[in-house]
Amino acid sequence: MSAFAERCGVHDAAREASLQRIGRLVQAQGLELVRFAWCDVHGVQRGKTLVAGAVERALRDGIGMVSTLMLKDTSDRTAFKVFEPGGTASLPGFGFANNLLLLADPESFRQLPWTPATGWLRAQPYFQDGTPVELDTRRVLQRALAKLADAGFTLKCGLEVEFHIYRLDGTQPPDDPMQAAWPGPAPAVRLVHPGYNLLSEAWYDLAEEPLRIVQHTAQALGLPLLSLEIELGPSQVEAVFDATDALTAADNMVLFRNAVKMALRRAGYHATFMCRPPFPNIMSSGWHLHQSLLDARTGRNVFRRESPAPGTDASHAGHTLSEVGEQFLAGLLQHARGMAVFCTPTANGYGRFRPNALAPQSVLWGRDNRGAMLRVIGGCGDEATRIENRIGEPAANPYLYLASQVHAGLDGIARRLKAPPATDAPYAGAGESLPTSLGEALAALQADGVLCDAFGPGFVDYFTRIKRSEQQRFDAAEDRDDFERREYFSRI
Repeated sequence: MSAFAERCGVHDAAREASLQRIGRLVQAQGLELVRFAWCDVHGVQRGKTLVAGAVERALRDGIGMVSTLMLKDTSDRTAFKVFEPGGTASLPGFGFANNLLLLADPESFRQLPWTPATGWLRAQPYFQDGTPVELDTRRVLQRALAKLADAGFTLKCGLEVEFHIYRLDGTQPPDDPMQAAWPGPAPAVRLVHPGYNLLSEAWYDLAEEPLRIVQHTAQALGLPLLSLEIELGPSQVEAVFDATDALTAADNMVLFRNAVKMALRRAGYHATFMCRPPFPNIMSSGWHLHQSLLDARTGRNVFRRESPAPGTDASHAGHTLSEVGEQFLAGLLQHARGMAVFCTPTANGYGRFRPNALAPQSVLWGRDNRGAMLRVIGGCGDEATRIENRIGEPAANPYLYLASQVHAGLDGIARRLKAPPATDAPYAGAGESLPTSLGEALAALQADGVLCDAFGPGFVDYFTRIKRSEQQRFDAAEDRDDFERREYFSRI
């Protein structure tokens, strides 16, 4: 009988050679364990750890994964009634906590730098008949990028990721069995720098120890880290990465976020990608996504314009962006409210959209304007011309965030949309407001027929069901601060 990977249609001579190479690496490096990791709908890595001798078989035949892992809300509760008649009627192939199979990509292999003798592989889920699980968020982005390729383009993305690092303070509640809960209590923490001194070299020096761990972890994993910076908020930092193709950027974000949390935890620190940590004096963290379209054949940046369009000034998109670039920009604006829940998927994140906070409040674009939702950067003849979307929070699932950009931008191109004039007053109340809550963002997605069709009604129903569970528990919480400490600060 053929191996499962062959029945899935993913095994060929190149994969076989890669698989053999991993076998030699595991032996040569004396690795004892290999983690098979998968990214859930919330952008969190889950997986199984195999002993070295079991790796080759798992690469050929997959390893079992309970299907309810794809149905969890942020508290790790299953959002579907899997043991009741009709409980998973909207999810073909799911039911009764049945098994899926994780199949790993041998080319993703890395040795983890913070733990001894351990390798790592990225995996995706399949049904037992060999068909892919289309609800898998990495597959959602792969489908979006395939549509982009059909239009003759590829997407290039650069990441600017703000987050917070704290020093763990004494005995932690997760270590005390008397305080175990579902979800558990948040850790007690102290600052690594006092904040309110942007890019302070002195504050960087205070935070250098944990930032060195971030640096070494990212570089050992082969991630294209460019800089580490002190942000304005207490204990807030930022990591900036060089631009790559979109799928690699999303993979890098998942790996970076989960790796630095584990590496820092072992050294006595707590990293959180929660937008607004549960303390009175903080600054919100954003994830600023830089993006440009490339011609799939030549690699040329198709947002680049050689000279301003006739009759335009700096307030016109055509003064800086090509016709395709303006259409892509207009598509992002057209679907901003509908895409918001993919870019800011937690109840916590909507507190970021406030005036004069270097975060967007309205659906507007600006020329190098950090208060606008979309910031156009570059100029005529500049190959680095791009659009920066500032709507995202660092806890977002990268595959869904990037897929939303592709679908929105493609609609703008298909309909040849024109962008409105740039804003020079992003907090003056002009423009349509961004959603102010997770519930409003979910409603905006369901009202956006283009995005619902692009993601697929089945995926939108599935995603909405899981996020509604989170929103309902947030609304019902007697202490919402405690909810956010347990649900977000401890886990994301």
